[in-house]
Amino acid sequence: MSLRFRQLQAFHAIVETGTVTGAAEQLGISQPGISNLLYQLERQTRLKLFERSKGRLIPTPEAGVLFQEVDTVVRGLDHVAQAVTDLQNKQAGQLQVASQHSMSFGFMPALIARFARTRPDLSISFQAQYSLKIQEWVIAGLFEIGVCEMPLIHDGLEVHPVSVETRLAMPADSPLAEHEVLTPELLEGVPFIVMGPDHMTHRRTREVFQQAGIPLKTRVHSHMFKNLLSFVQEGMGVSLLDPFVLGFESGGGFVSRPFRPRIMMDMAVITSKSRPLSAVGQEFLALLKRELAPYSVADSSPVPDNSLRG
Repeated sequence: MSLRFRQLQAFHAIVETGTVTGAAEQLGISQPGISNLLYQLERQTRLKLFERSKGRLIPTPEAGVLFQEVDTVVRGLDHVAQAVTDLQNKQAGQLQVASQHSMSFGFMPALIARFARTRPDLSISFQAQYSLKIQEWVIAGLFEIGVCEMPLIHDGLEVHPVSVETRLAMPADSPLAEHEVLTPELLEGVPFIVMGPDHMTHRRTREVFQQAGIPLKTRVHSHMFKNLLSFVQEGMGVSLLDPFVLGFESGGGFVSRPFRPRIMMDMAVITSKSRPLSAVGQEFLALLKRELAPYSVADSSPVPDNSLRG
């Protein structure tokens, strides 16, 4: 089977945008051209890759598997194209950073913006993604620096561990806010909004409730801490959240308190062992480690709140 890159690129763009029109705009080619490339790909692979629903193309399960494989290839070529552009424009350098989602809504954009203020010619590539994909990207050389959750599944990574303490977020008008510290005993019967059952914070929360002999009442499962906080703000329950989500949320509607016993979230700053960092990467990595240090439980100072704002 001889698949053409343009076919894979069209498929990738359709999955990302959800429509042929969006894919055509993203790639700068005609809608019939996109449709023809998709037809060729489905014919060659003998796979049905999309279902149509209300004007949108919904990926089939087979398309989801294929997308995971195609994603790294397509993004890799995009990085090559960007590198050529940077060389043509004599850019001063490129910062390539990927982070897990909870840091991407406030902490990381604020830190990158601060870093870039004295570097007007700096080209920045930043992406939020799930932790396993970030590890793959750093190993593949698509990003120089990554921040991900543990565990690590690759051996070829330089690792700087960071362990942060979660806090219990609750609606602003919750009577639980009267307590300075929350415990499983105080939370018996209170609905929890949690990450998936395999996530470390959910697993560790179940364990401390079991040890206390208190049933954990879960009401909502979601896959991003930002979503969990939104449900808290809607008054649907409480949630244990990391300081990056709590410290950079400006919407209000919630308060947070310490929870005991502590529920930790283990994270890591990662780089590749096999690729030396650029000068820009080395400078940003040093800044990132300094800014993350106060968040780690290894540091005795209080967990910061909105420390990078302004």
